[in-house]
Amino acid sequence: MLDINRLQEYTQPVHSDLDLFEEKLSDYLRGDSPLISSIARHLLKSRGKRIRPAFLFLSSRASDNYTEISVDASLAIELIHTATLLHDDVVDESHLRRGQKTVNAQWTNLISVLMGDYLFAKAFRIMVDVNSMDLINAVSLATSRVSIGELRQIEETGNYALSEEEYLDIIADKTASLFNVSCEAGPILKKKNYSERRKFASFGEKIGVAFQIVDDLLDFVGDAETIGKEPGNDVLTGKVTLPLIYSLKKVTVAGSRDIIKQLKQGNEDSFRLVYDFVNENGGIEYAYKKADELCQRGLESILPVSNSAYYESLTGMVKYTISRTS
Repeated sequence: MLDINRLQEYTQPVHSDLDLFEEKLSDYLRGDSPLISSIARHLLKSRGKRIRPAFLFLSSRASDNYTEISVDASLAIELIHTATLLHDDVVDESHLRRGQKTVNAQWTNLISVLMGDYLFAKAFRIMVDVNSMDLINAVSLATSRVSIGELRQIEETGNYALSEEEYLDIIADKTASLFNVSCEAGPILKKKNYSERRKFASFGEKIGVAFQIVDDLLDFVGDAETIGKEPGNDVLTGKVTLPLIYSLKKVTVAGSRDIIKQLKQGNEDSFRLVYDFVNENGGIEYAYKKADELCQRGLESILPVSNSAYYESLTGMVKYTISRTS
């Protein structure tokens, strides 16, 4: 509850933007078929924290890049994000997300995949209506990067020789790409020059990478209520993340081999041993510091920005991104 209260405090300056976003989202998901309407109602019940729309609105308003079609841009990006989650749940065979049944669990894998495809189509229809070729190009690139990141993550499952650089590249594509385009959308719609666009894209990219590092940290330090699944689920199914990458490089080949053996056993006792190993070797602390460093660099990349309620809330959102594990 504390996290939700803090998030509401940070998003208060764009409360009306988020309300309009929710209203339009409900309208867009209404009525193409009874089945789509049922699934839409199910999705809207667990609407998530709307992190990407919040970053879009706050960064746009803090830099005087907000326009009357900013909400439409945020809708397109959030629909793409939701579509990727529907597909992820099928790939991961997940049964719960945000405390309720996934679409594939409530209906079927086929319906979840097709609903994801429907949301992709809706998103690009919105962007056509917005009539910004630059936005279409940027969102198309981001969507392509999401797919590349997802495929690379699957490809590297169980690869305990994965480097930190490779890991960061994967999560930059998989997660940060949509943060990137969310923060670049304001300058795009205001027709700002390339340099201004790149500043905000770089900000979003760094925040998005930090966000995913923290999400991966929650697999070690979170609880089932916070993360929607049992801690250790990712690491024990072969997902190689920064705390583990760092810790494996701190020990001998023999020590690394012993931990990898535990990882492959994949049971609750194994996770306790792996958690102790990562914690003792500084993996959790290192990952948190890396996320913090990225957030600071992200904020620096958009300077100078005039101080305002929007900018203060934007910096608050950045702190929120990394404080979910502190």
